[in-house]
Amino acid sequence: MNEPVVKEDESVVRPAMRLTLSCDHRVIDGAVGAAFLQELKRIIESPLRSLLLMRLHKEEGNAMRKGAVEKLRSQLEEAAVKHTGIRENKTRDIFSDRRYITPDDLLVTNYLRRRPVAAFNPGGMLLNNGMVMLFPRLVFDYYTYNSSIGLILINMDDLLVRRIAKPIECEIVLWPDKIWEFGHGCEDARVHVHGDLVYLLYTGSKHYHDERGRLVKQSVQALATLELHQLDCPAKKLGYFSVMDRAGEKTVMGCKDSAFLKFDVSEASMLLRLDVGDRLACWRGKADLSSMTFDLDSLYPVMLPESWEHKVGWSTNAIEYAPGKYLVGWHAVMKEDLSYKNGLAVVDEVGKLLAASNYLLVPSGVNEWYGDRGGVIFGDTLILYEDRLIWIGGVSDYAMGVFVADLDTVLSSLRPV
Repeated sequence: MNEPVVKEDESVVRPAMRLTLSCDHRVIDGAVGAAFLQELKRIIESPLRSLLLMRLHKEEGNAMRKGAVEKLRSQLEEAAVKHTGIRENKTRDIFSDRRYITPDDLLVTNYLRRRPVAAFNPGGMLLNNGMVMLFPRLVFDYYTYNSSIGLILINMDDLLVRRIAKPIECEIVLWPDKIWEFGHGCEDARVHVHGDLVYLLYTGSKHYHDERGRLVKQSVQALATLELHQLDCPAKKLGYFSVMDRAGEKTVMGCKDSAFLKFDVSEASMLLRLDVGDRLACWRGKADLSSMTFDLDSLYPVMLPESWEHKVGWSTNAIEYAPGKYLVGWHAVMKEDLSYKNGLAVVDEVGKLLAASNYLLVPSGVNEWYGDRGGVIFGDTLILYEDRLIWIGGVSDYAMGVFVADLDTVLSSLRPV
């Protein structure tokens, strides 16, 4: 409607509208609501100014992202000189004791489809009661490879002597219901227990359209929790990590295959794999769990692909086998045949590399070479049990493998770097 208003010390008639906002003061302060109304008034009265400011903010954000990426890329190039040549293209397959858990062995109890077509890449942990909790990645169809994460409980001694009662009951605890899980869903859990909480690091497949309208696919490192004494409840999703610089600006970067090292409820040192440049490498860094951010200044490459490898990444949880020393699995994809080969490394509590092995676990035979993604043993669980190291991982993207080795043999395979 038209109303008289003062314009440049003169009374004129102009189109006007009234804006009213109701605020629930239990949730929001009235001053914040008033500030919102004033900003909305400015946008409506000066739309061109608002568009220009939005453009400037976008350019500033792009510049911040470019700055973060360039810093990490520069560190990667420097590390390529220092951190290659520490491993050899040699295999000592010490995990000779092998057994498998297939999708046919599972019975899903809380979903209409009872048996997945694939169950692989299980994160896991040994509990004090002798039970192993495993969180396999579940796929029920191959139309979009959409994944969820389930939970199964198996007695460790039964697992080692191959007397598991079947079918093994499995409950889905994480399924894709967020926009940042829109692609392949929830993938490849890593498990850490602290107090009464189970922390699940998992990969979300984020899809979004960029400023040119192109569909961009990006992996994000997500985090969820479960109550240790209420494992039959769905996991609580906490979001996914961004990289934050000193100015507090956040940049979402491709990230996956992470593990916790030194940990408390507010912050943790971590191992992670960032998508930076054309070298997919193993990184370390510091995470703020309250803001779900990685400190940009703390991120540094630890292990890079060698000349015969396409990429490397962390594979498993990290276990503290001696004070301040953590054992963790890693994987490499071979240029020659695209197979996944696996080794072990020792890092300190902030992720600095202390020792590394050559390849200790490689695919062998029809069960490990033939599958939806053949030639793969991948992730995701390391367990120390008596005098043995147990590696539980995915087999060719369809089944789970349990691989057992003598701990002394494992440690003798590691070389200081």
